[in-house]
Amino acid sequence: MNNAIARTTAFLSTCALLLTGCGGGTNTVTSSPNNSPNTTTNNTATDTAATTGTLSGAIPIGIAVAQTSNVALLGQEQVAGAKLAEKYFNSKGGVNGTPIKLVFQDTSGDEAGTINAFQTLINKDKVIGIVGPTLSQQAFSAGPIAERAKVPVIGPSNTAKNIPEIGDYIARVSAPVSVVAPNSVKAALKQNPQVKKVAVFYAQNDAFSKSETEIFQQTVKDQGLELVTVQKFQTSDTDFQSQATNAINLKPDLIIISGLAADGGNLVRQLRELGYKGLIVGGNGLNTSNILSVCKALCDGVLIAQAYSPEHPGEINAAFRKAYTDEYKKEPPQFSAQAFAAVQVYVEALQTLDKKSKVNKLQLPELRTQLNKQILAGTYNTPLGEIGFTPIGEVVQKDFYVAQIKMPKDGSQGQFTFIK
Repeated sequence: MNNAIARTTAFLSTCALLLTGCGGGTNTVTSSPNNSPNTTTNNTATDTAATTGTLSGAIPIGIAVAQTSNVALLGQEQVAGAKLAEKYFNSKGGVNGTPIKLVFQDTSGDEAGTINAFQTLINKDKVIGIVGPTLSQQAFSAGPIAERAKVPVIGPSNTAKNIPEIGDYIARVSAPVSVVAPNSVKAALKQNPQVKKVAVFYAQNDAFSKSETEIFQQTVKDQGLELVTVQKFQTSDTDFQSQATNAINLKPDLIIISGLAADGGNLVRQLRELGYKGLIVGGNGLNTSNILSVCKALCDGVLIAQAYSPEHPGEINAAFRKAYTDEYKKEPPQFSAQAFAAVQVYVEALQTLDKKSKVNKLQLPELRTQLNKQILAGTYNTPLGEIGFTPIGEVVQKDFYVAQIKMPKDGSQGQFTFIK
């Protein structure tokens, strides 16, 4: 993915609070008798091979998400959700009395940064598993590294096709786009049954957006609608005048956008400024409150399918929602909820495994292997609702939603309103 654009840097400042305390701290792995104890901290890359050893002290779980670049609009929300999970589960006793310790590595927004983050977490920080990365494109690059090292990975927001198929140690708590995306198109048709013509936009340099647009385009055809144009852009673009004008000239009743928060928000803004008045559906990359500072009042009315609702009933979601609103003074977004759920899966799988074989007695490679098996075998009542996994690591989730952005005319204090 290209480097962050100057405009995006300004947008990131609105979310600076979420970056507070992103350092991963220190964790320790006690080596086998032939090796001296090894204490590591995050943010230092290494190419050394993972060694055997047992845990001493807090249990290290890696968090590899985008804390910088244009992808940080999403990654910052994941940092927030993961840190809330760490605090919550440690307050409940951690893993049968042993606390967890999150070790953060910044993947930035590209594949190289993700590969480096995974290598550092696996080989130097010696985590028992990883939550990450932020983008599907990054997962396709870094997932095989974890697979070869036999380190469990839980994707918090990787919804492209074939993510679990990367390997036996790759799972995800983010429902695939093929399940989620069609819901927003159906909601748009319910709001305006007269929709006939559809224009589609997607970021051609992002693996997830390319995967998502295929689902959207197939949904358009399945609904008997006319796909009048498909317009491509880059996630680093800021000027969409040409693509927007081309689409508007074809008089679409509905526009569907697959991109990220900064580029997608700018595209929404420019479509409205050029006079487009029809419905807009945004993909999962636009599923963040950080988009509101990009298109402001012109965000109003955008429909986005959701895998999480703050209103979902259940004790764990109530606790998560309260913790998030107390900390950030707004409702929790999907990306935070999914990151929380991914950490929760690790904690509860470790708790179950620890009752069978004390995790601090297992050599690190064996612990990772046994933990991976336990993750796939369990069911978990998370803020997303009850989830489980198929044998290949695909999430099994029942509840999905559609939200519509509501903005006041002055462009301040917008929110996602869930459609009943």
